[in-house]
Amino acid sequence: MTKGGRGWGRRDLLRRGLLVASGVAIGAGTSEAWWITNRRVPLAGGSASTTSGNGQQDVGPGALEVVWSGPTGQRLVALTFDDGPAPQWTPMVLDTLAQHRVPATFFLVGSQVRRHADVIRDRLAGHEVGNHSWEHRDLAELDAAEAYDDLRRSHDAIADATGMPPRLLRPPYGHLGGAVLHAAARLDYRLVLWSLQMVEREFPDDPVGHAQRIVAGVRPGTIVLGHDVGARRRLVALRGLPDMINGLRSRGYTFVTVSALLGRA
Repeated sequence: MTKGGRGWGRRDLLRRGLLVASGVAIGAGTSEAWWITNRRVPLAGGSASTTSGNGQQDVGPGALEVVWSGPTGQRLVALTFDDGPAPQWTPMVLDTLAQHRVPATFFLVGSQVRRHADVIRDRLAGHEVGNHSWEHRDLAELDAAEAYDDLRRSHDAIADATGMPPRLLRPPYGHLGGAVLHAAARLDYRLVLWSLQMVEREFPDDPVGHAQRIVAGVRPGTIVLGHDVGARRRLVALRGLPDMINGLRSRGYTFVTVSALLGRA
């Protein structure tokens, strides 16, 4: 202000202009730095976005359910197996389940279904199938169109081979990018994760110990994640599957598919 308080002096105006210009420059620099750092995660489109373009969103019913477990107080448990089918291990799992009359949910990889349809043909009565992508890529790194194309391809392969169009999706690694959610909504899927995972590497060569660990960890409504494909250490869980089943039944648990679990809940 001038000495008399009547207005801004020339020096004051120049100083104020410099401050404003500096602030604009700093803001622009910050914005540019943010964009450089995050250029792989665009605000519209890309793997992070749950929208696709600026038009009407083609997402079926327009809603998506994500579940980790069944919200129930009943002693119900759902066994799930990912990554198959494969001729090495999937028949072992199916044989054990048939022997003990246990239903399960298999999250199938589409390319594996194309290669090994004979492994599961006529063997899935009483079981349920879900989509686990075409080639087990990380769908959270794809954009909406790519994620949809991957899941649609796998969906069709599973439906053709099993006669059961999948209604459930478990994305590889449990990664939920925005594009995955968008694609899942388009396919009218229920997105299923898990609340307890088999921990084979903690029990090398100890199938009984591993089974006891899982039996102790199950709660009403638990969805258990296992695999019927993979490293040999996973055989610890599969070889201990009879003990796991008997142990859970001794605790009063009933085995159901994921959809049955969620339906009853």
